[in-house]
Amino acid sequence: MDSTRVEARTPGLLTLHVVGRRQISPSYVRVTLGGGDVADFVPLGYDQWFRLFLPVSDTSLARVPKKLTTLSYLKFLTVSKTERPVLRNYTVRAYRADGVDGPEIDVDFVVHGSAEDGTAGPAASWAQSCNPGDAVALLDEGLCFNPAAGTSRVLIAADETGLPAVAGILASLDATAVGHAVVEVPSDADRQDLEAPAGIEVAWVVRDDPSAVPGQAALRAVEALTLPDEPAYAWVVGESSLVAGARRHWVQAGVPKENITFVGYWKAGKAH
Repeated sequence: MDSTRVEARTPGLLTLHVVGRRQISPSYVRVTLGGGDVADFVPLGYDQWFRLFLPVSDTSLARVPKKLTTLSYLKFLTVSKTERPVLRNYTVRAYRADGVDGPEIDVDFVVHGSAEDGTAGPAASWAQSCNPGDAVALLDEGLCFNPAAGTSRVLIAADETGLPAVAGILASLDATAVGHAVVEVPSDADRQDLEAPAGIEVAWVVRDDPSAVPGQAALRAVEALTLPDEPAYAWVVGESSLVAGARRHWVQAGVPKENITFVGYWKAGKAH
């Protein structure tokens, strides 16, 4: 990914504030950020992602490095957990230059469990309990989706953690783009209305078995697709076995390795 990524254009660390939050489906909470330094954010579309620092105390955001280098990250890790902000990676679900009080950024959080009974992870708990005015810090990291110039056919796959990125990519593609997008979600109610070119076939895969490893149903759907002979750019994110399996399948199907972007967001059985 590092060799093909598109660098961020947003200068340094931004402090933003919660504008609102709402549960948009059983598995997603959408938090809208704005105010603060949001006018300095440079939207790039596609799968633009960022480091999100969530406070654990009234003063913890003061511990966030202005830039995230190896040295600054190691120093950040020396901060006690009672003062060290929660750090997670997220994708811009939507950007609006003309929000109610200025630019706004929507961030979709996948939520499992509940903040009230302590069964949700720290980021999901924050998303379910944050209030307007709450501060966060953000470091823009640019794009991973980066096909060669002139590439019009795309292959896209993700589990629920990658849905926000898929939405951004589809909305940013040229109207002439063609191809397939496979998205796995935990329930039928988690489907979202996606803006996409007419030539992109979006396949929703609902995980029937709640105990199944996320991404395996999407992988089967990817493997079932008949791929054309013409060149394509492929992109897959989500649970690591989905990512590895889709990449392996595409390579065996003839997609050049350099035409595949793959990012394991998380690994089943490991806290994230």
